[in-house]
Amino acid sequence: MTATLTQFLIVCPLLFIAGFVDAVAGGGGLISLPACLIAGLPTHRALGTNKLSSFMGTTLATARYARQGFIPWKQGAFCVVCAVIGSFCGAHIALMIHEDVFRVIMLGILPLTGAYVLRSRAFKEGLCPYPETKTMLIAMAVSLGVGLYDGFYGPGSGTFLLLLLTGAAHMELTRANGIAKLVNLFTDMTTVSVYLFNGKVDWVLGLVAGVFSLGGSYLGTVWFTKGGTRKVKPIIVLVLAVFFVKTVWELAAER
Repeated sequence: MTATLTQFLIVCPLLFIAGFVDAVAGGGGLISLPACLIAGLPTHRALGTNKLSSFMGTTLATARYARQGFIPWKQGAFCVVCAVIGSFCGAHIALMIHEDVFRVIMLGILPLTGAYVLRSRAFKEGLCPYPETKTMLIAMAVSLGVGLYDGFYGPGSGTFLLLLLTGAAHMELTRANGIAKLVNLFTDMTTVSVYLFNGKVDWVLGLVAGVFSLGGSYLGTVWFTKGGTRKVKPIIVLVLAVFFVKTVWELAAER
């Protein structure tokens, strides 16, 4: 299945916006996946194509964190192993679910995910640190769970991971952020591999949209200003609302 010009015209601008939003306020995945679905891509192909674009941006972000020395490699490796297992299972579970059933599931997941990610991003810094072993066990369990969600659906997984690593595992924010980026890189890689193997990725659309996403991310970093979060949240809400209405309409039309 080859993407049409109309699909490029819908997906690429929205992926640019998603990259911008993610750089300014986080939650870009809440725009990029609905963009693929609004463009009319079948659900599983939309998930796979979106993951390819996401993987490009995650690679760039992880490299940046690595250069700045923010990734604790030893602790990160344990979390990556758990997250890869989770994302591998999550992606296969998603592929086993019929497209119509998956759309119904998304009607429940999407509003909950959007509400959670759009909350104030006040991470719980200053919590009393746990002993290293306890911290790592919690971090590994968190990585497994978020990896499962990331493989199954995805949007907001980076924010969930960061919130749980700081709030549940009591990690220092910079360390948690480094591990979150590393984990996201490998979960994206795992999920893309599963969808590629099953022929559920549009290579051309995914790569082109990924370039647009990178451009938006760069511009978002450059133009970041105080209060930027307030400016981009309405964009996320609008895209989510359009996708939600479109999905309800399609399900109603099929009955």
